[in-house]
Amino acid sequence: MAMPVVTTTAGRVQGEQVAGVTRFLGMPYAAAPAGALRFAAPVRAKSWDGVREATRPGPTAPQPPYQPIPGLDVIRLAGEGWVRGDEYLVANVWSPEPAGSGLPVMVYLHGGGFVTGAGSIPALDGTAFARSGIVLVTVNYRVGIEGFLNLEGGATNVGLRDQIAALTWVRENAAAFGGDPDNVTVFGESAGASSIGCLLASPLATGLFRRGILSSGHPEMVRAPQQAQRLADGLAAALDIPATAEAFRAKSSEELIAVQGTAWGVDLRDEEGVDAFGGMLPFTPVTGDDVLPEHPLTAIRNGAGSGIDLVVGASREEYNLAMIPSGAYDADDNSQAVATLSATRPNAAAILEQYGLGKPGSTAGQVLTAALTDLVFRLPARRLAAAHTGRTYFYEFGWRSPALDGRLGACHSLIVPFFFDTLSTITGPDGMAGANPPRELAERLHRAWTDFAATSNPGWPEYGTDRQVLWADTATTVRSDDTPA
Repeated sequence: MAMPVVTTTAGRVQGEQVAGVTRFLGMPYAAAPAGALRFAAPVRAKSWDGVREATRPGPTAPQPPYQPIPGLDVIRLAGEGWVRGDEYLVANVWSPEPAGSGLPVMVYLHGGGFVTGAGSIPALDGTAFARSGIVLVTVNYRVGIEGFLNLEGGATNVGLRDQIAALTWVRENAAAFGGDPDNVTVFGESAGASSIGCLLASPLATGLFRRGILSSGHPEMVRAPQQAQRLADGLAAALDIPATAEAFRAKSSEELIAVQGTAWGVDLRDEEGVDAFGGMLPFTPVTGDDVLPEHPLTAIRNGAGSGIDLVVGASREEYNLAMIPSGAYDADDNSQAVATLSATRPNAAAILEQYGLGKPGSTAGQVLTAALTDLVFRLPARRLAAAHTGRTYFYEFGWRSPALDGRLGACHSLIVPFFFDTLSTITGPDGMAGANPPRELAERLHRAWTDFAATSNPGWPEYGTDRQVLWADTATTVRSDDTPA
C-alpha cells in the first residue's frame, strides 16, 4: 500500500493509514522554540526539501513528569510528561480522506492546568472523529514557565500565541488534508477551554475559527498584569535571577521545571483578596497586551466573538478529582474547610454556609468540594453562556463514575474520552470510568460534537433566556438550568 503524502506550506509530509483513517503526526507548525526563540513569539517553521516522515508523535513541551493519582490509572488521559526534543510545536492530523475536500475541521487544545499536556496523549486519538467525517487536529503549545510567565524583554502570553500560530497553520493547510479552512471548530477541556475563551476575545485570533466548544474551562481563568508580575518576581527570586526573559533564557528547561513548584506558594490574590482558581492555577493567560487587550469576559459581553457559535459546559462534580483521591474530602473538618477557602476567598465562611456547612447531613469536605466546583467551574461557565452575544448551547456532564468505590462521580476531565470516543483509555479496574462505562453516552456526545462542527447544531435547544441545558448522563435529557447564572 502506498504511504499517503500531502504538501503543506513548509513541505511534503508522509503519513500512514491506520484503522481505516489516514494520520500525520508530529508536523511542525512553528519553528523550534529553542535558544533565542525561548520566551519569544512563535515564528514560522522552516521549510524542508523532499518528503518528511510524519508517522510518529513529536516531542512535547517541557513539563513535569506524570504524577500518579492514588487509586486511579490516568496516564493515558494525562500523558507521561515531558518527551524531550526542541521541535515540539507540532500538529497531528487524522483525516478520512486527504484527497477529498470541504470536510469540517476540528482543532483540539489540550488541558493540563497550563503546566502539562500534549496533543499526542492516547485519549486524544482522532480516529473516531475521522471516521465521522471530520479532519481532526491536535497541537502542542508551550506551558508552565516557558508558556505562561510574562517576563521583561520577552513575549507575553506565549502559550496563547502558539495556539494562534497553530490555528493559522490549520487555516493555511486544512485543504491539504481534505478540510475546509472556513469551517474550523476549536474545542478543548480545562486549560484548553480557558484558552478558547481567551481566543474568542483576542483580536489576533479573528477569523481563525467559526465555532468553539468549551468544556470545564472559561475566559475568567486569566490574571491582571499585577498578579502576573508577582508570579514572575517570585520565581525569579527562587532562581536568584532578575525577572527578565534574558535571565530565564540562560536557565535550562530542567532548571525551570525544578523551581516551577514554588509558584504555588506565591500569593496571587487580586485586590479584592480573591484567587478565582482556588489556588490551583498559578500559570494563566494575562490581560493587557495585544493578545488580550482587556479581560476576555468583558470583551465577550461587548460583542467579541459574537459571530462564533459556542457549546459551553461543565461537569457536575468537577472538584471531586482533586478532593477524593487526595483524602481532603474526608479529612477536612469545618474549620479546615473555612481555612482552605479563606486562602482564595475573603468571605469563605459565608460562602460555605450557603452550601450547608454545619448543617445536619453535610460534611465539611462535601461542602467545600461543592463550593469549589461551582466557584471555579460551573458558575463561570454560566456567566460565559449568558455573556456571549452569539448562538450558545449549554451542557452539564452528570454521569457518575463508579471508580474509588463510586465516590469519584462526574469529576473533572472524565468527559474527554467520552466525546473523543476513546473510552478504552480510562476503562479498567483502576480506570477513571471503571470497568464498564456507558458506551452509548460516548456515542451520543461524540455525535453531538461532530454535528455541531458540521452544522452549528449539537442536537438540543440554544441556552437562551429560558436557559435550556443538555443533561448528559446515562440518559441524556434537556432541562431548564437549575443553577443560578
